[in-house]
Amino acid sequence: MKLAVPEGIRELPPTVNVAGADITAFPSVRDDLVTLVEAHGSLYEWASEQPQSRALRGRAPVYVATLPTSGMQVVVRHAWHGGLLAPITGDRFRRPSRAPREMWQSLALRGAGVPTTEVLGFVRYDAGPGLVRVDVVTLYVPDTADLGMVLAGLAPDMECDQALDATRALLRTLARHGVVHPDLNVKNVLLRPGQGAALDALMIDVDVVQWDSTRPPDDTMNRNVSRLIRSMTKWRTHFGCDFADRRIAAFVEATRADALALEHH
Repeated sequence: MKLAVPEGIRELPPTVNVAGADITAFPSVRDDLVTLVEAHGSLYEWASEQPQSRALRGRAPVYVATLPTSGMQVVVRHAWHGGLLAPITGDRFRRPSRAPREMWQSLALRGAGVPTTEVLGFVRYDAGPGLVRVDVVTLYVPDTADLGMVLAGLAPDMECDQALDATRALLRTLARHGVVHPDLNVKNVLLRPGQGAALDALMIDVDVVQWDSTRPPDDTMNRNVSRLIRSMTKWRTHFGCDFADRRIAAFVEATRADALALEHH
């Protein structure tokens, strides 16, 4: 499938080379990123030193900071490997890394109406022959909590039932478009206030997304729900959440009904 992107967007913005690094970013933030990398050597280091920065989720702290010229509030994340080889591979990636794909997927998904965060740019730093370290910059979405926080009772302004309803709506959208997130876990579903008392759900960490518009909705739904339920069960064990088996079963049953409705739509 050729991924749909917002009108007027045909490719990623051009790359700017700065001593030992290259920056790919939209014009709204490009000058800021170039200036900060030139002055501080690392965008992530700059963000970590900001007095207004706020640590968020991730394998390592993820920082919220305000860009000095544009005034945009952004999230700065340093990329790390996961899995068994993570202690060896650490934060070094083979060029071009997953960052260009993440930025393109973000564009394509949002262009198709799939809710996800907006990747504004990324910085790659030379880390040896053919290797880079990477910082990724996304637009900050205020007043959010991930699904794991809600299930653990750590987001007092968000009700569990509202969060599950919003997650179901996200899963329906993914099923409609044939989008599978092979790492869809409770930390990759971001919730924010919607209309009235409702919540809206966004999918994040989209570099691994698999998109096939010909995939049947029930197959897409089953794959995403299966991964998410495994994560919910693990999260409950880890945090002792009040999230009973019957509630998980009811959620799964509801998503099956959603997929069936999409099949006959």
